[in-house]
Amino acid sequence: MRENEKRRRIVGSALLLLTSLIWGFAFVSQVQGMQSVSPMFFNAIRFTLGAVSLAPVLVVMSRIQAGRAATRQSPKASRGTVAVWSAVCGLILWAGATSQQYGIQLSMSAGHSGFVTALYIVLVPVLGLLFLHRRIHMLTVLAIIVSIVGFYLLCVTDSIRNIGVGDLALLASAVLYATHILVIDRVGGRLNPIALSLGQYLVVSLLSWVSTLVLHQVDWQGALACAGALAYAGIMSVGVAYTLQVVGQRVVPPSQASMIMSLESFFSAVGGALILHETMSGRGYVGCAMIFLGTILAQIDPEHLIRRFSPDDSQ
Repeated sequence: MRENEKRRRIVGSALLLLTSLIWGFAFVSQVQGMQSVSPMFFNAIRFTLGAVSLAPVLVVMSRIQAGRAATRQSPKASRGTVAVWSAVCGLILWAGATSQQYGIQLSMSAGHSGFVTALYIVLVPVLGLLFLHRRIHMLTVLAIIVSIVGFYLLCVTDSIRNIGVGDLALLASAVLYATHILVIDRVGGRLNPIALSLGQYLVVSLLSWVSTLVLHQVDWQGALACAGALAYAGIMSVGVAYTLQVVGQRVVPPSQASMIMSLESFFSAVGGALILHETMSGRGYVGCAMIFLGTILAQIDPEHLIRRFSPDDSQ
């Protein structure tokens, strides 16, 4: 690997690490927001801010892509196609974000919520097997088993029948986020990723505002009380972090990028401990460690490792 490419990968990895840090600490702001406003109103403002902060990124990226398109022809999806898939992805994302925010309201723990939500990484291959008939390997099976045990240790203290409603809501959000990833994986390659993201954030914002108005949960005084948390969750975790992710993933291999960004759950616990002074029982920490191990195992491709470390037959 050339020296210049090495430096680019190091910078890209640092940007992805910063992305996972921002996303992890966003759980802290989501917990803080629940002290002042309802989950639906929080998401309405958060995703509105997110869409507004992402709009300039779309303008810049569109100009860059326009310059590249002048030198080569490439297939381009119509605005109608982008709008349709933005609506589909936005609906799934709205359901996931709503479930997550209600789960956070009930658990009021950034670290706990971050690790339960991280189960979406393990659920992606599971749903891929069930609905898309994608093959999974033995490490994925091991990842599922380890994650289930970790979830049990973290969320079940007495009997499985006594699992909290908040944990069920967070688990539901993990399932929905995994579904969202699979849908993006199926259609994302044909669409402008920034345009699709902006479109789905607008859909989430619209659905959240409608739900907020129907439930009569508009509370501007409460929003002012948690303005910092809303700004961080909306601008930093969407506009800033998504931009860093796009830039970082251009130079970092997908397997390495996903590993780095899976640190989001770890940073949620760090943020919860440093800012909210959260602690867990020893059983809870073991559960978190096992969930984290499961998310790592779920992203390892044994065939890729064999190809990488096997001797070159041509030598």
